[in-house]
Amino acid sequence: MGLGLRALNRLAGSEMVDRLGVRKPAERALYRATRDGFKVASRAGRTFQAGTRLGKPARPRKSGGAGLFDLTPSDEQQMLVEAWRDFAAARLRPAAAAAEKGEGRDALYAEAAELGLTMIGVPEELGGAISERSAVTALMAAETLAHGDAGLAVGALAPAAVATALALWGDADQQATYLPALVSEDIPAAALALAEPRPLFHPNKLETVARAKPGGAGYVLDGVKTLVPRAADAELLIVAARLEGPGAGGSALFLVEPKAGGVSVREDPAMGLRGAALGRIKLEGVEVGPGALLGAADPEVFAECVARSRLAWAGIAAGVGRAVLDYVIPYVNERIAFGEPVSHRQAVAFGVSDIAIELEGLRLVALRAGARADAEQDFAREAALARQIAASDGMRIGSEGVQLLGGAGYITEHPVERWYRDLRATGLMEGVLVV
Repeated sequence: MGLGLRALNRLAGSEMVDRLGVRKPAERALYRATRDGFKVASRAGRTFQAGTRLGKPARPRKSGGAGLFDLTPSDEQQMLVEAWRDFAAARLRPAAAAAEKGEGRDALYAEAAELGLTMIGVPEELGGAISERSAVTALMAAETLAHGDAGLAVGALAPAAVATALALWGDADQQATYLPALVSEDIPAAALALAEPRPLFHPNKLETVARAKPGGAGYVLDGVKTLVPRAADAELLIVAARLEGPGAGGSALFLVEPKAGGVSVREDPAMGLRGAALGRIKLEGVEVGPGALLGAADPEVFAECVARSRLAWAGIAAGVGRAVLDYVIPYVNERIAFGEPVSHRQAVAFGVSDIAIELEGLRLVALRAGARADAEQDFAREAALARQIAASDGMRIGSEGVQLLGGAGYITEHPVERWYRDLRATGLMEGVLVV
């Protein structure tokens, strides 16, 4: 049935767009009805089964093109952005306030999954929707969905981060075991757990440890991870830990199935991103096999993971910043004070223009970093710049948005106060998302 629906969708035109299931509302409705009708296994009892194993891991190939940096989206990217924009405006934005209280989040995550978010980082050979690297497309997804609501966008994109990480760094066995579920019609809750609950956390100084068992029998993980989206429902985690043992050193990534035992979860409410259902995960003597190590403990893999994560957060910041700008412009034009719109005041006009300038700078640097990542060029400098701009200018955008609304910006009747809190998170969060 699923293959038949996918083949039906391909008839209309672009293969990538159709495989993601965003061609027409009628096709999405048919997809949803079919998926709900045949879902018989509970998520809590899911067992990841190895599918067809390739002879070697499949990787997204380097992006083509003339090597010129071009901000113009391709036709496929434009169609995807339009579909994501419609979803963000029609479903995420209206539900954001309720989602902060925990209402309706799971249903929205399920709807977002139908947009094929987990497929945009996975090669076609593994059931995904890409033939070339697509960090820029993933950035566009983060930006567009965050324009609706950052918290819900983070929760919806968390499984996509795991799928992308497996496509980039997983071996053939790991890809065969986990990717079929992540590109299926019933996508498991999954997340990248990197941050730890302590002041001045740095990803290169992890306190979560992975001790090698004798004889290469696997690893034992101990530690605490914080601010993990959808932690209470997670069926698969990528956990960052410091390797300990003979010949070990540095940080690495591990695939962990929480149902295996030794994993406990509790709520971890934060100032912002409340729609992401953030939780804290405690690992106590969690035993994983040697095949759980992702990327062969290559320090470059861990460094790239951190850089791609920070780049994704820049995309989230750009989306929320755009939401602020789109909201304050009509407000200051319609708000009358002393017989004229407040936008006629020079300080107000300069405040709006500052938001626009800072936002465009952030988008430019982030998209340039994504383009370099897709071309397999060094993007560490650009990712670091995007992270810094997201942290500093993102906060200014949020603060200026609240200020431009005056007292109205401080109350929950207007969404600007929520966007301010969400923008504060983009300078603090580590991990969770990967482009």
